[in-house]
Amino acid sequence: MDWNDIASAAVTLFLIMDPLGNVPVFNAVLSKLEPERRTAVVARELVIALGILLGFLFAGNAILAFLGLTETSLNIAGGVLLFIISLRMIFPGRGDANVETEIEDPFIVPLAVPLIAGPSTIAALLLFRSKEPDHMLEWTAALLLAWLGTTVLLVGSPKILAVVGRRGARALERLMGMILVLLATQMLLNGVGDFVRSL
Repeated sequence: MDWNDIASAAVTLFLIMDPLGNVPVFNAVLSKLEPERRTAVVARELVIALGILLGFLFAGNAILAFLGLTETSLNIAGGVLLFIISLRMIFPGRGDANVETEIEDPFIVPLAVPLIAGPSTIAALLLFRSKEPDHMLEWTAALLLAWLGTTVLLVGSPKILAVVGRRGARALERLMGMILVLLATQMLLNGVGDFVRSL
């Protein structure tokens, strides 16, 4: 196994999943639940999200072939999508506050999908799979590592908020957004470069 590929992909997926940005959202959605029940719901939603992401990872080639997508188009679309997501992390708008907070026991939506297994995470997995389909072990390990880091942060989110506060969490999310802008720009440049070479 190539641990450099695993580390790079795991960091990318972790940043895209944005657990620090999701900490306030998770706490708002689950605010009416008892602490024990909240932990169980968070764990359930994270397991569901992992199952969805693994499904897209292993079925990636079939999905791309069925939709007639190329690696170039996936690079460009993924870069645009990541760029938009990262800008929202850096410059959150009022629309981000419109998260449903009256759900007593959310199932799949909105915690598993789209907060964890969102379109940008799925696009990144499809891109990994299409670029190097023979590195499935590395991509699976990277996904599991990113998911594990996300799980630790979200399960311990009440303690994290108590330590860093909402402003601290916001600052950390913006830092993650800045790193994600760089990754999105590189992805776009790769896609445009591939397209130009194909002409």
